[in-house]
Amino acid sequence: MARHFWKVGTNSGNNGCHPVHPARRRHVRRSGGSRHRPCRACSTGPRRRRVRRHRPARAARELRPEGARARVPSHLISFDEFDGMFTALRHSAWRLESRRRYAWDEQQGTYRQFLADGRVDWDLNDPWCQERREQTALGKRFERVRVVDEPLTEGQRYLLDNARRNAAVGEVIRVLARSKADELGLPCEDFWLFDARVVALLRFDGATRCPASTSSPTLWRCFGTREAAWHHSVPYDELGG
Repeated sequence: MARHFWKVGTNSGNNGCHPVHPARRRHVRRSGGSRHRPCRACSTGPRRRRVRRHRPARAARELRPEGARARVPSHLISFDEFDGMFTALRHSAWRLESRRRYAWDEQQGTYRQFLADGRVDWDLNDPWCQERREQTALGKRFERVRVVDEPLTEGQRYLLDNARRNAAVGEVIRVLARSKADELGLPCEDFWLFDARVVALLRFDGATRCPASTSSPTLWRCFGTREAAWHHSVPYDELGG
């Protein structure tokens, strides 16, 4: 049986992956006709029927050419499956980041260094940086838009410094003023969009959970968000310029 995880804490600088603990046994929601209310973390579409056993999440397999299957609605995925999506993707990964702070960031030594010195000496040879550099060398794109406040919060200033690290390993980071995001009616949420085929929704409700979705309504909503956010954002190093 597949194991599902709750991610404890939140971050933004890397993939959005956090330390994990096994979740209490939960039912995976799949499309059907029952009348029970879906759990909030899994809800992106019609009501779901309850099944008795966990099913393996298919998100990472959806990203492989040989893994094409019938698309499934939102369901929780494991930490390993989520992390594997960043190497299984064929073309691109795009993220929207809308939170004012990420709790896991604040527990890092780099955060304390930033508060003390105003900048961080980033290790560009750590495992995450090496993997991202390898993936971008294969021609894959990794892009983010970070919604920021005016003035910036402490956590957003930290991530602005962190953007130097992301850019150094091949990511493209842009920022969008929250006032403009509100004007555009963009959702206040975090998600990754992989190859314009799979959405990983990062839900923060005490414990971070990651439903993956291939449902058309969710994909189209995220497409619209991506187009508007990218068009109206600016490169991170032009903020305030």
